[in-house]
Amino acid sequence: MRRVATMFILVSRILFSIMMLSFVQAPYASSAGDEVDEKAVKEVREVVKHLQARYEKTNDLQADFTQKTTIEGFERPLTSSGKVYIKKPGRLRWNYLDPSIEDIYVNRDDVKVYVPEHKQVLVGKLTQMASSKAPLELLQGAARLADSFEVSPTPGNGRGVGGIRLLTLVPKATAGDAGRSLQRIVLEVYPKTYFIRSIALHELSGNVANFEFSAPQSNLGLADDLFELKLPADVEVVKAPVLNNPSQ
Repeated sequence: MRRVATMFILVSRILFSIMMLSFVQAPYASSAGDEVDEKAVKEVREVVKHLQARYEKTNDLQADFTQKTTIEGFERPLTSSGKVYIKKPGRLRWNYLDPSIEDIYVNRDDVKVYVPEHKQVLVGKLTQMASSKAPLELLQGAARLADSFEVSPTPGNGRGVGGIRLLTLVPKATAGDAGRSLQRIVLEVYPKTYFIRSIALHELSGNVANFEFSAPQSNLGLADDLFELKLPADVEVVKAPVLNNPSQ
């Protein structure tokens, strides 16, 4: 079950990035530094403005994803792919399809991680797995990006597809678990549509998780039952460990 527990921690990280950057207000916050490139700052503000406008109009979203995780000390990265579905407020379905099937379902504070091969489902509360209530609040759209991160231009004139400026998000000291384990997040958006194209999570340990999203489709009217996990009768239910004080 260790593999599933590790995946659950990754889910919290996914929520802290994707959901935070999807359905929440995203004001620009200048990063700390001695010198500020005013042109780069202006470009970042424009990206944030368009990103916010896009997701304010988005009630649901589905996309394909590929994930490449580089682990410090390992020569080859781990790769996987699948589909992700998001629906306001607070619903997420994250399906790994290759190289193995693993399913993650989130309904507000309730999280289920199902690995058919192991015939086990891990169930828990997001607020008990994360170090604070921030991921849940972000998932529900009740928080602001600038409350948890400093948003700034990516160093080195970093740009993505179409020459759109990359955003770098550095966790503030008050960002809970993200502030302790994440060094930074680098975000890329699609030109014209401003859907998220990629997210790179850089951890203090040196590990890097890259998520790339393709074929995004929004406002399809995704049904609630798409986000309900239907389990076979012989599946073992395992409670997720409590990693924090729920009262935080």
